[in-house]
Amino acid sequence: MGVDYVLFDRLVEFSTRVQPRGRTVMLGRQKFKIRSNLRKHYETSLKRNGIDAKRFDFLQEDAYAETLMRKLGLGEMESMDFSNYGGATILHDLNKKPARKLEKKFDFIFDAGTIEHVFNVPMALEGVFRMLKPGGRFISANGFNGWYGHGMYQFNPELVWTFWKRACNCNVIDCRALPENPEGDHGPVILEDPADSGRRLKLKNKIGPGRTYLYYEVEKTTESHLPDFALQSDYETRWNGYDNAGATHLELDGRS
Repeated sequence: MGVDYVLFDRLVEFSTRVQPRGRTVMLGRQKFKIRSNLRKHYETSLKRNGIDAKRFDFLQEDAYAETLMRKLGLGEMESMDFSNYGGATILHDLNKKPARKLEKKFDFIFDAGTIEHVFNVPMALEGVFRMLKPGGRFISANGFNGWYGHGMYQFNPELVWTFWKRACNCNVIDCRALPENPEGDHGPVILEDPADSGRRLKLKNKIGPGRTYLYYEVEKTTESHLPDFALQSDYETRWNGYDNAGATHLELDGRS
């Protein structure tokens, strides 16, 4: 997908809270281009977050996003991809477990729409967990609604809360529906943990039909760990106290 205006806005806000000190990496070498019809929004975002800069300060000639990341203080961003087609600096298939040399190496991992193109999503998420350092942050923006025919999957907030919070014991800092068009009829919607109510989120008429990201930020802590499996919250509530011997779960390959 690359970094569009709404992801630029979230990265700008993120940079006011977090300045990674170690290695940082984007999944897929992402591009950053300014949409002329939204150009006023970039300046507004920078001003709102107290950053004295102009939108053009973050561009680079080949249209990739390393300059953006560096000038926001997010590090000398590396890039990870299946091949070096786009000039990635780290070659890795997210369908597979990362090499040991990549484990616990990154303070910040940014996914601007890559995992939705990976068939083995559980392994991709496990790989991100393994590559994050304790204290590291992961930001993801993948299709939630309206991205028909774009990737292999669209995702629900249940995945964020089930896998990252309850299964891995990570801190979920942010989870929201984020419309691609900031001038559309529907704005961002904060997506609460369904386990808080024991019921699925009621999102009818809250999420528009247009392209919408599932955007989230998580923090890995020293108490975080990979689970044996993950269970959807409302079913876990219903199954409480019942025999579940022989049940099939979303199996994960290991712990860390």
